[in-house]
Amino acid sequence: MKILVPVKRVADYNVKVRVKSDGSGIELNNVKMSMNPFDEIAIEEAMRLKEAGHASEVIALSCGPSQCQETLRTAMAIGADRSILVESDVELQPLAIAKLIQAIAIKEQPQLIILGKQAIDGDCNQTGQMLAALLGWPQATFASKVIVEAGKAIVTREVDGGLETLALTLPAIITTDLRLNEPRYVTLPNIMKAKKKPLETFNPDGLGIDVSPRLKTLKVSEPAKRSAGIKVPDVATLIAKLRDEAKVI
Repeated sequence: MKILVPVKRVADYNVKVRVKSDGSGIELNNVKMSMNPFDEIAIEEAMRLKEAGHASEVIALSCGPSQCQETLRTAMAIGADRSILVESDVELQPLAIAKLIQAIAIKEQPQLIILGKQAIDGDCNQTGQMLAALLGWPQATFASKVIVEAGKAIVTREVDGGLETLALTLPAIITTDLRLNEPRYVTLPNIMKAKKKPLETFNPDGLGIDVSPRLKTLKVSEPAKRSAGIKVPDVATLIAKLRDEAKVI
């Protein structure tokens, strides 16, 4: 079985993001970038499936500028066998990314695609679902447990009422939740080995995909600062304020 794992380059989750002075987006100059945490969980799960003997090859895929090669090298240091970069300097939105992954999936013919449920920059939570619709494959989102057996993926997913278990006929698409696993620490020897692993590059035009943005960002602004709270002398005053001022009871 071949597993394809799309990974995204985003601002590191430890970095406090700043909005550009013109409100056009987030300031990324001189900002530490890293792999999207949900995608890191996805590549870890793919490696665990390979180590369990369910997969013969794990391929990492990234769409974006040339700097995404760093993210792909990290994926290969975790254990991916090779990687593919679809290089584009255009702002890639979820539908465009889904179409690019679809094109690579048709080329590579994987039996399983595992990707993070969302990216921490856009928080769209759309790419996996759009990709499943484009390919016509079954999908399981927000996976907290994955078992592959007898040509099926048994996926436990988190829903509002608790847990739901689905059986997907392969090929299929799975998006990962935080509780699926804890990614391994990348060792220096594996980082050195990753430099020798193959990295293939494509571009959207060569794949016949139009990645022109369909949505326009009008303005990006920081959330309003929270005002300081107040102290009340007793419970009666608290209830009065909640009822008369906040109007929540």
